[in-house]
Amino acid sequence: MVRLGVLASGRGSNFQAIIDEIEAGKLPAKIEILIVDNPNAYAIERAKKYKIPYLYINPKEYSTKDAFYEKIRDELLSRRVELVILAGFMRIVRKPLLDAFPNRIMNIHPALLPSFPGLHGQRQAVDYGVRISGCTVHFVDEGVDTGPIIIQAAVPVYPDDTEDTLAERILRLEHKIFPEAIRLFAEGRLKVEGRKVKILDYKNPDICFTNPEIGK
Repeated sequence: MVRLGVLASGRGSNFQAIIDEIEAGKLPAKIEILIVDNPNAYAIERAKKYKIPYLYINPKEYSTKDAFYEKIRDELLSRRVELVILAGFMRIVRKPLLDAFPNRIMNIHPALLPSFPGLHGQRQAVDYGVRISGCTVHFVDEGVDTGPIIIQAAVPVYPDDTEDTLAERILRLEHKIFPEAIRLFAEGRLKVEGRKVKILDYKNPDICFTNPEIGK
């Protein structure tokens, strides 16, 4: 069972998806703490419902961004967290946290990376006119959505799509592939080799991922 620390800034729908998989006995994980940078984040209500410890850390109370992340790092380490999950955490992770959890911080992005990194990936896809978009779970590095890709899932983009309609379609897959990536980590089946993440002995016919390492 993997010990999780979750960072969130808003409603926490992916946080809820992870909770649901744990509650259903499908994900061998335990959420040790939720940390938010927004005191009004709805993710807090989700944590309360399931009696998950939570902590609000105000970034304005710290003189530097690194000091803010040192505080987060210390809170996670004190709870022996093994994997850090960014569930709608709207900040760029900095070196103190990255160094403490190398290849142990996961993020999900609503686009097929490396296309459309950063904010509003769904809007970027609609504006560009692509026919396929989707979502990507990746390990976090010092760049913006540039870390090694774990798994991806694709959805069609229709001519009449808006940012909101595409976002809704993508979100349904986010809720499937984020818990799946965590499960693979918990089972020791993710191997990072440079930019590539190999998934060892992967067999899941329910979801079509685009990671070329599957099955190898």
